[in-house]
Amino acid sequence: MMEDDGARKSVAGDASSDVLSKTGDAYGPEEELGLDVDVDVERVERVYRKIDRRIIPAFWLLYFLCSAIRSNVGLAQTMNKAAGHSLEQVLHLTAKQTSMALALFYVAYVLFDFPSNLLMTRLSPRLWMSRIVLAVGIIGSCFAAVKAAWSLLLLRFLLGVVTAGMWPGMAYYLTLFYPPSRTGKRIGQYFTAAQVSASVVGLVSAGFQKMDGLGGLVGFQWMFLLYGLCAVILGFVLLWWLPDRPLPPGQPQPKTGLARWLPATPPVLKGEDAEIHYRDLTRVYHPRPWTLKDLTRVLFDWRLWPLVMMYFGVVGVGIGTQLYGTVIISGINPNFSGITLSLLFAPIWVMDLVAILLVTPISDRFHHYRAAFFSAAVCVQIAGLLTTTFAPRGLPWARYGGLLMVGFGLGPTVPICMTWTNEIFQRRHGEVGVAAASALVSGLGNLGSIMTTYALYTGWPEDARKGPHQYRKSNLTMVGILCLSILSSFVMTVLLQVVGNKPSRKIMSSRSSETDDATEFQDGAARREGHQRGFGRMWWSK
Repeated sequence: MMEDDGARKSVAGDASSDVLSKTGDAYGPEEELGLDVDVDVERVERVYRKIDRRIIPAFWLLYFLCSAIRSNVGLAQTMNKAAGHSLEQVLHLTAKQTSMALALFYVAYVLFDFPSNLLMTRLSPRLWMSRIVLAVGIIGSCFAAVKAAWSLLLLRFLLGVVTAGMWPGMAYYLTLFYPPSRTGKRIGQYFTAAQVSASVVGLVSAGFQKMDGLGGLVGFQWMFLLYGLCAVILGFVLLWWLPDRPLPPGQPQPKTGLARWLPATPPVLKGEDAEIHYRDLTRVYHPRPWTLKDLTRVLFDWRLWPLVMMYFGVVGVGIGTQLYGTVIISGINPNFSGITLSLLFAPIWVMDLVAILLVTPISDRFHHYRAAFFSAAVCVQIAGLLTTTFAPRGLPWARYGGLLMVGFGLGPTVPICMTWTNEIFQRRHGEVGVAAASALVSGLGNLGSIMTTYALYTGWPEDARKGPHQYRKSNLTMVGILCLSILSSFVMTVLLQVVGNKPSRKIMSSRSSETDDATEFQDGAARREGHQRGFGRMWWSK
C-alpha cells in the first residue's frame, strides 16, 4: 500500500519483544508505547500475505460448499429429466412450488442475517463461522431425504436460517485482520468460490446424473448427500484452523464460556509480525463495546440505503442467473439435453471468475472510485441481458454469448458493494457499523433474490410460455433493477461529495487527538487509506 514503487512508510511503534518481556503487559494505545521504527513496506505486505494464507483458502472452501448446497436445487430441476427423476418429477412439484422453495431460502436469509451478524461480534468469530458451515452441511444432507413438496419448502427455509450471516459475517471477519481498502481483493478472492462452485457443480452434476438409481437414490439425492457431508467435515476442521479475533502481542486468548471447550487454534501471527500488524491495525486490538444507541445510529444513517439498493439489483440478477441459468439456456434451444445444459452453464461462471480476478485488485488500488467500477460492471450485465433477449432466434449462440457477458459483469459487483460498505461504515461508526451495515446491505439487498426466484422466469407463468418471447419480460425486469443499482451508486457518490463521511461523534470522541487530519485516523493503515493509490504495485509491474 504505497503511492510510488520503492517508497518506505513508517509503521509507528514497531516495538521489540524485549519491551513486552520487560513490561509484562500487552501493548497499550499507540501514544503510550512511543516508539517509531521504519519498516519496509514489503515487510508489511509479507505480514498480510501470511494472514491471507491462513484465512482466504479456508473461506474459499467454506463459501464453495455453502454456495454449492444453496444452488443445487436449481440444477436438480433438470437432472435426469428424461428418466423422470428430476426434482420436480420426483416430488410432483408445480412451477409455483419450485419458485416458492427457491424464494423461501432468501426470506429466511433476510430475516436472520442481521441478528446473526450482531451475535458474531459478541461471540467467537471462528466459532460462529464454523457453526454456519456445519449447520449448512447437516441441512444440505437432509435434502437427500425429501419426499414431498412440504419437506422441500421446510428445508429451504431452514437452510436460509442457518446460512444467514455467512456472507456479511465473512466481510466483517476480514475487517478484524485487514484495513478496509485491502478487503476488496480478498472478498473477490474467496467470492470466486461461488463462481467455481457454479461451474464445477454444473459439470459434476453430469457425473451425479450417471449415478442415478445407484443405491436406490436418484442423481440429485446423491448430489445433496455428498456435498452436505463434505460441509460437515469442513465445519469441524474450521474450529481448529480459523484464527479468532486478534489480541495484542503477549495477551493469551481467553478461556471463558464456550472457548473452554473449543480446540486451540494456532496464532495467525507471531513475534515481530504480530507487532507490525498491531501497529498497522490498532483499532482492531482495542474495540469499543457497542450499545443499542450505537446500533440505532447505524440504522438511521442515510448512507445505508443507497448501498442496499445497489446490492438489491446485482444480487437479484446474480441469483436469478445462478438458479435459472440452465432454464434460460433451455429456452434458447429446447433440444439441449440435461448434460448439455450443465456443460453450457459452467462457462458463465468462468467469465464471472475472470472478471473478479481482473477488476477487484484494481478497485482496491483506486478505492476512491468504487462506484465507477461498480457501474461499469453493471453496464456489461445490462448489455448481456439485452443481447440474450433481442438477438435473433436463429442465432442461439449469440443469445448464449449474452449470458457470458452477464457472467462477466456480475463478477466484481458484489465484492465492490460489500467493500464500499466496509469502508464507509468502518470510518463512520467503527466495528458495529461494519457488522450492522454489511448484514443489512446483504440481508435487505437479498429481497432482490426473492423477487427473481419467486416472481420471475418459471414463477411468472405468462412469461414462461413457450415461444419467441419466452422470458423476455423477466430479462427486462432484471435490466430494470440493474438500472436502479447504477442510479443508487450515482446518488451515493454525489451525496458523499456534498455531505461527506466524517466519523460519528462517539468515534471522534474516542480518538486521542483531533488536532489535524492525520490524527483523525486510529492507526497507520487507516492513515494511508486517505491517499489515492495507483498501479505501482500491481502484479504486472513487478
